[in-house]
Formats: sequence, C-alpha cells, structure tokens
Amino acid sequence: MDPLAAGGRSYTVSQITFLIRDLLEQEFFNVTVEGEISNFRPSSTGHLYFSLKDEEAILSVVMFKNRLGGLGFQPADGLKVKATGSISVYAKRGNYQLICETLVRSGEGEILAMLERRKQKLAALGLFDPQRKKPLPLFPARVAVVTSPTGAAIRDILRVLKRRNAGLDLLILPAPVQGEGAAEIIARRIRTANDFSLADVLIVARGGGSLEDLLPFSEESVVYAIAESRIPVISAVGHEIDFTLADFAADARAPTPSAAAELVSASRVELARSIGSLHQGLCDALLGRLEKARLRLEQLRPEDLERQLRYCLQPHLLGLDEARQGLSEALAERLRDRRHRLELLSEALAAASPLAILARGYAVVTHQRTGRTLLSPAPVKPEDLLDIRLARGGLTAAVKEKRP
Repeated sequence: MDPLAAGGRSYTVSQITFLIRDLLEQEFFNVTVEGEISNFRPSSTGHLYFSLKDEEAILSVVMFKNRLGGLGFQPADGLKVKATGSISVYAKRGNYQLICETLVRSGEGEILAMLERRKQKLAALGLFDPQRKKPLPLFPARVAVVTSPTGAAIRDILRVLKRRNAGLDLLILPAPVQGEGAAEIIARRIRTANDFSLADVLIVARGGGSLEDLLPFSEESVVYAIAESRIPVISAVGHEIDFTLADFAADARAPTPSAAAELVSASRVELARSIGSLHQGLCDALLGRLEKARLRLEQLRPEDLERQLRYCLQPHLLGLDEARQGLSEALAERLRDRRHRLELLSEALAAASPLAILARGYAVVTHQRTGRTLLSPAPVKPEDLLDIRLARGGLTAAVKEKRP
C-alpha cells in the first residue's frame, strides 16, 4: 500500500520516520550531489562527517572509514566537491543525510575519466608493459633530476642525498612542474638526458598538489619520453596517494621525492654495516669449517681409527658368530635325525633278513642240480642231493624218502 495514500491514519514517530526513510532510500539511491564542504569534522574512529551546501540549502554527509581508500585528496571546508551515495534517514535525530560512497573534487570526475581513457590507449600500445622495465643501478655515479629548481621536491632530494651519500653527483634539469607548456619541457629534459648520456638514473619529481596540478605528468609527450628513455627512470610525483600516467611508464615509482632519493643513494652507514655483517658472517663460516675440519682430524688418530673399526666390525662379527652357531646347531640336528632314521632302517632291514630267520632255527633247502629253493618235496626224487643252508654253515644231504 502506498504510505502517502493512508490519509487520516495515526502513526508513531518511529513508523512515520521509517516510512520516510524507505521512500528516500528507494527514490534517491546512487545519486551525486555537488556542493561546498562545510563543518568538516573527522571522527576518532576514522569516519568523516561534514555538510554540503550551496546558496540556498545544506545537506549532512557521512563517509565511513572503509570508503576512504580511493580518496585522492584531503577534504577541507570551502572545497567544492561531488559526493556520490544514497540518501538515508538517521532515525534517532530525525534528519536525513547522504551516505557517501565516493568523493571527488568538482571537475575531477571529467579529468579522471579522461585520464582513464588515455591510460587505456597508452597501455594498449605496450608503454606500461613490465617487460619494458629496466633495473635500477645499485651504485649510480650520477643522478639527474627533472624538476623545478625552486620546489620542495629538489630540497627533499638534496637533504636525503646529503645524509646518505654526499659523494653522489647530482644534475638538476630544470623544468616547470605545472601549468601550460610544462609537459613539453619535462619531455624535452628527459630526451636531453638520454641524448647526452647525462646520468646513470633519472628522477622525474615534484611535490604534492591537486589533480589539475599533476596533469603535466600524465600528458602523452611525457609518457612517451619516459617509455623511450634508455636511462632508467624513477617517477616521484606527488604524495603516496597521488598517481600519474608517468608512474606506469617509469621503471620504478617512488611515493615521494625523498623516497626516490633513498632508492638511488646507498647509505654509507648502511653499506658499512652491510660490509661488517658480511665480514662477520664470512669469519664465522670459516671458523665453523675449520672447527669441523679439526674435529674430523681428531677422529683420524690411530686409537680412534681402531675404535671406530671395532665399532664397525663388532655388529658383523656378532652376526657371523650367530650364523656359525646356528649352522652348527642345524647340522647337528640333521645328523641326529639321519642317525635315528638309519637306526630305524637297520632294525627294519635286520628284521626282514633271511639270516635273522635262520638264526631262529629255520633252514633254506635248495635242489643241488637245479639250484631252486624247495618249498615242497614234489620236485625231488629219491637219491637227489640237497643243499641245506643253516644259520651257521650248511649241509649236503641225499633224499631217502619223500613225505607229502
């Protein structure tokens, strides 16, 4: 039901407030409001609270901490900005406010869109490819800086170089860092440094500023000059949150001019500390290896060698003794088994021997003429001679009579 059509109905304060909030959030979602910042007050929790105003009205705005990552400038009273977000109602106070998602300075939206189009164009030409990046020299003898000779950037660079490495040669190539014609002069200075091989590394620098102030370092002429430079180029434009297209084309980006000076100047104190650390590490390694060698040499003394040989041979000798004992016991067992079996066979053979039968009083009678063992008197005739085998000796007998 349309809440506005419920005429004459009674509401609680909460009900009418929530109805208004629902209407505003549905109708004013993802809107952009332009105005001047006033009453700017960041909270201790990191959120930003301020108002947008023009000649006739004022609007409360809150920008939460998690939305500040893409904020490219420091908001302040009096700045004209464009805030994009959704209208909501803060029920406890009964006032409406803009929940800001993005905040840009007035005019910056068009500039950012233009820079994004230019960035896509130059990237498609391969000017930002990582394969084009050149390594920075570890110990450059001369550094050239393209910047304003009176700006804060060169003072920061000089201060860092004096502190870290006073012996480094510094060449200043003066150029305006903002305004009309600045980009052409910056590009010309970069090409001059390359034409005459004026330095081992080149810094393109300026201090912080608005998006419009930094535009010369995003011009195509400067990007082409940096990309074509044979000398490694460090881009050190603005503050850490600022960016220009020169950052993408350069071989390295420094968040500030001071950081660029840190990159190109090896601190004498740090070098001495590193050398001392390497020297100590080398000495420790050599001493460690010598100690290991000494311990190994000690292990080569005759008594140590004999002891180690015994340690090595002892398990094998014990194994040999155990094998010999096992073999001896196995052979003895087999001999006992074979002896027992021989005794059993001998007893069986003796029991089955005819001589054993004869020893019990029996005799073996054979026909002398035929040699056949007689089992009955049938083949014998009277007067035939018979051989009689006894247990001990034998007889020859003549047949006198046959009995069936």
